Amino acid sequence: MFQKILVAVDTSKSSKQVFDTALSLAKANNANLMLLHVVSEEELGSPTPILPSLEYYPSVYEKNMELYQQQREAFTKQGLDMLRSRHQEAMAAGVNVEFRQLSGSPGRLICDFALAWKADLIVTGRRGRRGLSEFFMGSVSNYVLHHASCSVLTVQSPVQPAEKLQSAEREVSLGYKSSN
Repeated sequence: MFQKILVAVDTSKSSKQVFDTALSLAKANNANLMLLHVVSEEELGSPTPILPSLEYYPSVYEKNMELYQQQREAFTKQGLDMLRSRHQEAMAAGVNVEFRQLSGSPGRLICDFALAWKADLIVTGRRGRRGLSEFFMGSVSNYVLHHASCSVLTVQSPVQPAEKLQSAEREVSLGYKSSN
């Protein structure tokens, strides 16, 4: 049924469930599997960008920019390490698998990559954002569901306590509270 399955993964613990679902489908369909991680500021755990107002204080701005670059490189490496680990797991299960890591807008890049790779299924996670949280922070799965050129399977992920805390902290810093 499915020959090319694209699974969008991130560095969260709940992403393992998404990967396991895609791996099971790939095994059952004898399909090729593509692991895709998109490094973005939207991802939980991603380093926070430098505030533009610090540009007026060159020495502070330069130090903060250097720190941000180091954190970004570490976060990018963490993503590659996760991809390599899942790649090994899929290979051990006998699945033909590849991986890519891109940087940018996750929803758009997932859809664009799926089209270019000619995927017939995208498997992605869903954290269950609703209301203002979804409006302000966006929903990658919602974007993919409405813009993908192929079928999409969303795997509902249970919200982990740490993710709830980080989400609440981001909401407070943005000045709103979700209805969850």
